[in-house]
Amino acid sequence: MYSLREKTVPVPDGSGAQSSEASARRQQFKKLAGFTIRKSPSFLRDKLQPCHLEMDGKDVFVCPSATSSHRPTVISSEGKYTYSPLNQLNPKTVVNVYGVVNFFKQPFPSKGSDYCSTLKITDQSDAKVGCTIFSKNLEDHPVIFRVGDIIRLHRFKADTFNDSMTLVNTFGWSTVTFDGIIDSPIVPRTSSKSFHFGESDKRAVQELRQWAANQSLMPSGPAVPLSSVQPRMYFDLTCQLLAKAVMDSRCILLKVWDGTKGEHPLLKVAVTPDTIEGESTVAKDRMNLTANVLVYDNHVEVARCLKPGTFLRIYNLHAVSQRAPEQLPDQPEHLGFHLHGGTSYGRGLRCLPAESLELQSLKRVLENHVDLDDDEVNDGTLLEIWYTPPESVVMPNDEEPDGEADVGLSRTVLTCEHSFQRVTLAQVKSSTPPLVCHVRAQVKKYQPQQLYQCLKLFCSKCKTMREVPDDSTIGKLFQESARDDQPCHEFWAATSLRSTEAGRIISMHISRDMVGESTHTQLIFIQGITLDEVCLLSRDYKNLVPVRSGNGRMNLMDLTAPFLFCGDKRYYGCKHCSENTFENPVFTGVENWDEQRIAEALGVQLMQYGLLVQFELEDQTDTLEALLWENSERFFHVSAVDTSASQDLQDKVQTIMDTLQPPGSRMEERPWLDLCLSAYTVQDKVCYQITNTVTRED
Repeated sequence: MYSLREKTVPVPDGSGAQSSEASARRQQFKKLAGFTIRKSPSFLRDKLQPCHLEMDGKDVFVCPSATSSHRPTVISSEGKYTYSPLNQLNPKTVVNVYGVVNFFKQPFPSKGSDYCSTLKITDQSDAKVGCTIFSKNLEDHPVIFRVGDIIRLHRFKADTFNDSMTLVNTFGWSTVTFDGIIDSPIVPRTSSKSFHFGESDKRAVQELRQWAANQSLMPSGPAVPLSSVQPRMYFDLTCQLLAKAVMDSRCILLKVWDGTKGEHPLLKVAVTPDTIEGESTVAKDRMNLTANVLVYDNHVEVARCLKPGTFLRIYNLHAVSQRAPEQLPDQPEHLGFHLHGGTSYGRGLRCLPAESLELQSLKRVLENHVDLDDDEVNDGTLLEIWYTPPESVVMPNDEEPDGEADVGLSRTVLTCEHSFQRVTLAQVKSSTPPLVCHVRAQVKKYQPQQLYQCLKLFCSKCKTMREVPDDSTIGKLFQESARDDQPCHEFWAATSLRSTEAGRIISMHISRDMVGESTHTQLIFIQGITLDEVCLLSRDYKNLVPVRSGNGRMNLMDLTAPFLFCGDKRYYGCKHCSENTFENPVFTGVENWDEQRIAEALGVQLMQYGLLVQFELEDQTDTLEALLWENSERFFHVSAVDTSASQDLQDKVQTIMDTLQPPGSRMEERPWLDLCLSAYTVQDKVCYQITNTVTRED
């Protein structure tokens, strides 16, 4: 390593290795100061210079010499860079170029450890040059959205491959891309922390835009909307991501929309509710607005990183006619969407930039649907389970159900006082709700199959429902809170501190008023703690409230996490209805603190636990889907909140379900159930719910 204090040296123009004769003709004299000479890390690969100069925070001043008239025409960038036309590239040289993208593939894993991007570019010289970029980091690759985008490449090595000129990135390379549409904002897209961009660059982009428009290089129109998609079509879709769910290690489901209604029925992909990340799409599903896109293989990694609400461009999406499960032959086929593996035809997906004109147009279309009623239930069949079924209308029946045989003892008992005959499921489905009736049927199947997933959280105030989060989700919230937490001070709280072995500070706060009433051990606020630690402490303390600091004040954690730990039980608050404030808490006048009193003191709307199961029932005449919700605790002889904290009670629910539908059994081997059914309508949809029924405890 050598230090170069100040020296004037001849440097070959064009940044590449030239012959001695050409070098003598085309060299410039440059004054260099404050550089360090180091061995080039790319010498073995590019066979260019064995050493390079490194500069730390200083400017380079270039004094160009007079040039001969036969030098190639270049675009100057305030004297900092020169740009070569694509038809005048020489092999084994390192160049800077501008070009219009006429083909591209999104980054894909190479055979080594890098990601690889491939593209083809052209310019006013009409030359077409291929370009290959290797980088370990996805974010370093050029951000290209469509054919016609403008790209600037710095420090790329030109060479020939199969008699064609190609460009490959070398040491110190960089790329900047721009929207190719005329009159769109000239906003550079790059991951570089700093880059040069001046008036000459703006002129270069504008000139290339105009030239590309005259050459018809820009796409004839925007991506195809869902309303225009036909079966067997490959197309690009501009859309918003509503929700996603991992299907398996090589497939992920993206639920997207673009505000237009499909001409064909859109296929609905069944997933378990706990796997879905994002908002409910029930209302949009009903209106045929949601496209279920199955993403495969090399695109899964990108899809996993997408956040619901993101605006996307999906390239080379395949529309396929498919039959939905159990669909009747005379019903029309549904349209499914597949993003196949590989990179052929530019296949892939990418987030849209904020300045994109297509994004602004898409947002205006979506705003027309802002009044869609999207509740937080993840399964469309469970949308309106909180509506109370009618009890006043009874279905009359003067005869026994057709074909009913002596089926022996029912595994369930009716608890209502209705005195009317049983009816068949076919009669129920042909009747007009509201009504209440008795049926005898068997369980054909039920959801969810993993019964711990039937535990739900329900807000009685705003009528929303959500899943009980798993420990992984809660643990991340606690880790983030513990890592970023700062001390907080409240006039009403006394605080004690404890240091962990890792050097983390755990704060415990208690109410000064409760100390005076000797009830302070009933309610403790704890800060800077992990989920495992709070679970251990909850064995010894009655009520623990995890908190964090915000601007020096005490706040509850994100209500995705429990706001209260009480032994093995966890209590959650409604995000929509909770005030979530500590400004003027009142902790006096209460002898025994329970979850309801604590929620009221903290301004939290307490969510209730419930058990939700969807049955498909069958008798000799028909099948029918019915929900078990309001009657579920009586049906299973358990408390939902106790079940959430007890493996024994969860096993009890599983045992009962195994009795109603023995694993591996045929329909004729399954027991019959006497059930009280309530039928009612919600938004023109007929719903059925099991009420006034319990299982036999013997």
